[in-house]
Amino acid sequence: MIDTQLFSHRLGQLIALPSVSCTSPKLDMSNRPVVELLANWLSPLGFDIELMEVADGKANLIATLGSGSGGLVLAGHTDTVPCNPERWQQDPFTLEERDNRFYGLGATDMKGFFPVVLAALDALKGSLNRLQQPLIILATSDEESSMNGARALALAGRPKARYAVIGEPTGMRPIRMHKGIMMEAVRIQGLAGHSSDPSLGHNALETMHAVMSELLNFQNQLKENYRHPGFAVDFPTLNLGHIHGGDNPNRICGHCEIHFDLRPLPGMNPQELRNTLEQRLRPIGEAFHTPLTLDCLVPGIDAYEQQADSELVTLAEKLSGHSAGSVAFATEAPYLKKLGMQTLVMGPGSIDQAHQPNEYMEQSQVTPAVNCIRELITQLCLTPHSAKV
Repeated sequence: MIDTQLFSHRLGQLIALPSVSCTSPKLDMSNRPVVELLANWLSPLGFDIELMEVADGKANLIATLGSGSGGLVLAGHTDTVPCNPERWQQDPFTLEERDNRFYGLGATDMKGFFPVVLAALDALKGSLNRLQQPLIILATSDEESSMNGARALALAGRPKARYAVIGEPTGMRPIRMHKGIMMEAVRIQGLAGHSSDPSLGHNALETMHAVMSELLNFQNQLKENYRHPGFAVDFPTLNLGHIHGGDNPNRICGHCEIHFDLRPLPGMNPQELRNTLEQRLRPIGEAFHTPLTLDCLVPGIDAYEQQADSELVTLAEKLSGHSAGSVAFATEAPYLKKLGMQTLVMGPGSIDQAHQPNEYMEQSQVTPAVNCIRELITQLCLTPHSAKV
């Protein structure tokens, strides 16, 4: 039986610690109180605690129990997106239970995963001293902004295990792949002048017209040349999301820029895509005498795919009762997979509730999630020869 009061207490304590990560320095916060609280809960259970510094006020928690060459990582991020308190029915940083739901910022994305893991550990407390392979609880920083926590782990080559499960909200459906994401800007430098005489300048908006046509041609070519049947939208997408140029109708436009995102499929190389775009766009700027640059707005996230017949996918499908699928959102999975682990995304809650006012997790999802995580630990860390699932 799950101690629901203890679960609620833990979730409430996590939600009460604001840990917003944001590209805006005005909104960005430290996550150290969250990882320190998790460390205080895990240390009495025998976990070795390490806080990995990522940046000022930012840290990853690596909590390890047991040793060996295999084992399981249970991973989650400790940060949340910013919120608009005026759009909430209650204080976003105070857990509220109503309508058989847990409400609060991060309840589903994804502070709620950590009390699930702790409840699974509570259920196995008498067995944790008999681990055959290590169990690692990983809590990262800045997933919602820069992914710097996961990037720091990849750079350090840690943690090491055979399997990793990231508890993002999937309704406990195993997810074995997602697209990558690139956010780019094309910046065009024209020459301003009086609009009555076009020869006085070089119009950046006219260049942008040609750039947009080329981007849309590239969009169509991606759709024609790349497909993956595992995704609902089975082709790479390119979205023109933001444009700004000029300052007055009677001035030749001296500067224009457009922001777009590109979501590649697994197997597509983001750097090769950027190189191709640069080769296609730069001559346009030269032809219009308006130099242009292609600039990365945020570091890209690779696409991710775990093989359908891998041991972890097979086990997760068996335990959850669901076939493994794909999602449209990006996660830290590519970074953990690059460390050599079979990696899966699976956790309680719905992504539909993430980044929304009145974010919540259905209370009915807690027990199935705890049972599934408990069984993963049992079969991958407590069972001899657990590498052969």
